[in-house]
Amino acid sequence: MKLQEYTKKRHFALTPEPSGEENVRRQRNGPFIYVVQKHLASHLHYDFRLEWRGTLLSWALPKGPSLDPAVKRLAMRTEDHPIEYANFEGVIPADQYGAGTVMLWDRGTWQPDDADVEASLKKGEIKFTLYGEKLKGSWVLVRTRGFGRNPGGSAWLLIKHRDRYASTEDVTEEEPRSVATRRFLADIARDERGDVEKAAKGDPSGEARLSSSTRTVPKRSRKPPKKQ
Repeated sequence: MKLQEYTKKRHFALTPEPSGEENVRRQRNGPFIYVVQKHLASHLHYDFRLEWRGTLLSWALPKGPSLDPAVKRLAMRTEDHPIEYANFEGVIPADQYGAGTVMLWDRGTWQPDDADVEASLKKGEIKFTLYGEKLKGSWVLVRTRGFGRNPGGSAWLLIKHRDRYASTEDVTEEEPRSVATRRFLADIARDERGDVEKAAKGDPSGEARLSSSTRTVPKRSRKPPKKQ
């Protein structure tokens, strides 16, 4: 996939997302950029991105990543994104493609087990190691035959390999904050003039957190001390 599909879907005069015009196609042996963005658009999902040949290969995970090797998470292949997108955190305006709040949930680097990533993509199996702040260790992306209306080739599974970083802990619940700003989705929406109420639903105990974080505490009037 090329950046043409990415740019075709966006109106850069309206969205703060990077246009990719300054995208640098770097040819190097690594380490390569890795990033996961928590994205509450029409529904909550996690965008999993791996740098390769100057762009970010991208997959959308409806339920987010799992550290449990017994859990296979659906990962839908989406259009490649520009390298600059790895630093994006903010609000995509209403009526724009992917409208909603985006959090930089995890970041770091990755290294493919097989240096020929193109061959791995064609084969439908990419084994790699992550060096993120939240996700680490050995993983694999495996292409499946597709689900429902999804065309063959776009549906993959993200699976954690058994190593010292494997766990039954729900990392999306235990690590809900941005690695860049330590904000929740509701905080990002509030700071960027987005839909705070909607964004809060993507945070742990979203509704309760929204009500507590937006509650205005009345100021107490200071009465003069009584004369003795």
